[in-house]
Amino acid sequence: MVELRYSSGRVLSPEVHKIGIMAIGSHLENHGASLPIDTDSKIASYLALQASLRTGAKFIGILYAATEYDYVKHGIHLPVDVMVEKELIPTLKNARNNLNLEAVVLVNGHGGNVPIKDYLDDIEVELGLEIIFNNKIVEIEGPHAGTGELSMGVVLGMADESRLNEHCHFDEYPEVGMVGLQKARQQSKGIDDGACEVQRQGVCVDLELGESLLETAVCDIIKDVESLLS
Repeated sequence: MVELRYSSGRVLSPEVHKIGIMAIGSHLENHGASLPIDTDSKIASYLALQASLRTGAKFIGILYAATEYDYVKHGIHLPVDVMVEKELIPTLKNARNNLNLEAVVLVNGHGGNVPIKDYLDDIEVELGLEIIFNNKIVEIEGPHAGTGELSMGVVLGMADESRLNEHCHFDEYPEVGMVGLQKARQQSKGIDDGACEVQRQGVCVDLELGESLLETAVCDIIKDVESLLS
């Protein structure tokens, strides 16, 4: 049997190979005129891969499924229990078995996935994995499809800047800032506050902000990896 050189390459420690980093986002969700429907998944994948490159932890890809609060209607998602049982647990089990993992950092790029956290203790026991849910980018990016996400999209090369003048046409793109999602605004003060902000200030591209958001989130994921090694 081949003896693997776990100390080779840019790794924080040979032990880092027992840690996986997996992105979770949303592939089927409207993000206005300038951003694609898989914006959250692409941002989460970028963050997860960058943290993997800088630490040596294993990048184990992205979960295909996503969930959402039932009052937010801007995409196609699974109920959280279905997502966890049919998608998340089997995917993590496969990664654990094939890669000899002991811990995983879940890098979340979609606010609707936050209810997954309620299931993590049971998943850890079932799979024998330590799991950290990193939600940093969701916490700092601001309103849905707003200036933060749009700026990151431009930095990453996935935004269509020729359509910026359409992006805040809320009648056509009600998901931008969730301005036109009245049920969501009624159910969540945070969503309503973000929508009011977008209505007042609009949406713009700020490259410095986009780069700062991405780097801040990557560094936070790296801290999670380091904590699993300590």
